[in-house]
Amino acid sequence: MTTGASIPREALEQIRAPIAAAGGIEIDPPAFQPLALILEMSGEAMRERLIVVQGAGETEMALRPDFTIPAARLHLQSGRPAGRYAYEGKAYRATAGAGGEPEEHLQIGFEVFADRDAPEADAEIAALAWRAASAGGRRDLSIVFGDVALFAGFVETLGVPPQLTARLVRAIFNPAHLRRILGARNESAPGAGADRLAALLASLPEADAVAILEDVWALAGVEPVGGRSAAEIVHRLAVRAAEGPSPRLSEDQAGLIRGYLAVDDEPHAALETIARLAGTVGAGLDRALQAWERRLSALAAEGLPLSAMRLVTGFAREFGYYDGLFFEVRSAALGDGRPVATGGRYDGIFARLGAPLACGAVGCMVRPARAWSGADP
Repeated sequence: MTTGASIPREALEQIRAPIAAAGGIEIDPPAFQPLALILEMSGEAMRERLIVVQGAGETEMALRPDFTIPAARLHLQSGRPAGRYAYEGKAYRATAGAGGEPEEHLQIGFEVFADRDAPEADAEIAALAWRAASAGGRRDLSIVFGDVALFAGFVETLGVPPQLTARLVRAIFNPAHLRRILGARNESAPGAGADRLAALLASLPEADAVAILEDVWALAGVEPVGGRSAAEIVHRLAVRAAEGPSPRLSEDQAGLIRGYLAVDDEPHAALETIARLAGTVGAGLDRALQAWERRLSALAAEGLPLSAMRLVTGFAREFGYYDGLFFEVRSAALGDGRPVATGGRYDGIFARLGAPLACGAVGCMVRPARAWSGADP
């Protein structure tokens, strides 16, 4: 298993310092996490990046790919209504692409679970990530923002049916899936794509449908790990077929969404462009735009330079649990694919974990091996 670069002690202490000063309880979540839970929370796009291990009995586990979900689970176990947590430890992932090699790297991070005004808390966490990343000595950093809530609010203004809006929002972290949705046409035409497959399987006895799906997997050399079973997939497709054909985007709606996803600008200018594209401001978009006004004011108060900020609406991350702001601190020397620090908001995490706890959730992490200016690019 490959590891990150060795960092001088002095440089590591400087990178640690901003997060240590933020005042969190130090935690050390278990390195082994339930595989099915990680996939459910992070999204299928993470499957090839996970390092799968065998747990006790038949339980499949994954080495933690990051600390967000483990930290949320520890917070639930604590029974506290709110908490601020700091951590430092190894995360484990396979390198991107087929046959990726396992690697481990050091992460230093901070998670906040509390009822606070979200835009100001977002700014605090983004500023924390920026200061920790900058402490490594790099002078070529920028911070790129995306926002799930902004996208959802924009789509809402277009009159897209709620069912399709939900699909679009879920697809924001899966660009290939999003392109497929934008490319689908003819709102009333049944039998296209997944609808055709759903109708075919729904027309068969369930046992036969499951056997056919398993045969297809065998022919394709697919061996599902930690995901849904063939029986679960058949049941979901049968329900979809019973509901009728999925709604489709009109040409105008798809074109406006493509226009939205092409926005890449300084945040104030980007938000003006989005408002012009929408034409009318619905409740969701209005809330998102107002949140950005507060967020930008708070970021300025935190000392982040406006010249270093970009709002990139087509920006996506591997982890699919974000439901509000998310960001990456990038180094020009390392390139877009190797962020120095990352983070964002994931308020829905406790509901998805099946817990009644309702509080905000936002966090960040920095990779010291990338933040250190002496690291080999």
